[in-house]
Amino acid sequence: TGKCFYTFRGHSAEIVCLSFNPQSTLLATGSMDTTAKLWDLEKGEEVATLNGHSAEIIALSFNTTGDRIITGSFDHTVAVWDVGTGRLLHTLIGHRGEISSAQFNWDCSLIVTGSMDKTCMLWDAVTGTHIATLAAHSKEVLDVCFDYAGQRIATASADGSARVYNAVTKQCIAKLEGHEDEISKVS
Repeated sequence: TGKCFYTFRGHSAEIVCLSFNPQSTLLATGSMDTTAKLWDLEKGEEVATLNGHSAEIIALSFNTTGDRIITGSFDHTVAVWDVGTGRLLHTLIGHRGEISSAQFNWDCSLIVTGSMDKTCMLWDAVTGTHIATLAAHSKEVLDVCFDYAGQRIATASADGSARVYNAVTKQCIAKLEGHEDEISKVS
């Protein structure tokens, strides 16, 4: 119908990323104002403000059950939040550059992050522990994702290549080359 149900206002700067939770009851927004907000889509109101980053949030993603959300920031960190309480559970520290993307795997046990530091990192989603660093790109990692089974990780880079890794062995199983410029998204 094209009807607008709600207009959400509350950020003090541009919104640069957003995502629905799996149940389509919440919308998360990430902003240049260093916060993320959770919005109730049935009531049309703000549910929580996620404060904890010191720079803009440019990536966010819910897990598949909708009880956790991750936010990636230009402060070089990824934060893991409890959706029900808005409480910060873990801060993933290890990248030496801005975070470009972050995602949970299907069973919510792992998190993959990509960064302008040319690396992709794998984390335990429950404990926040660093598992591995995948460092094969020669320029910034612009996007990362898991396959639906959570067995493979794909990366896209400013170096014009994409790579596929085995999530268990952390070995690169495919180097995809042929683009003439950066690859900004992978799925």
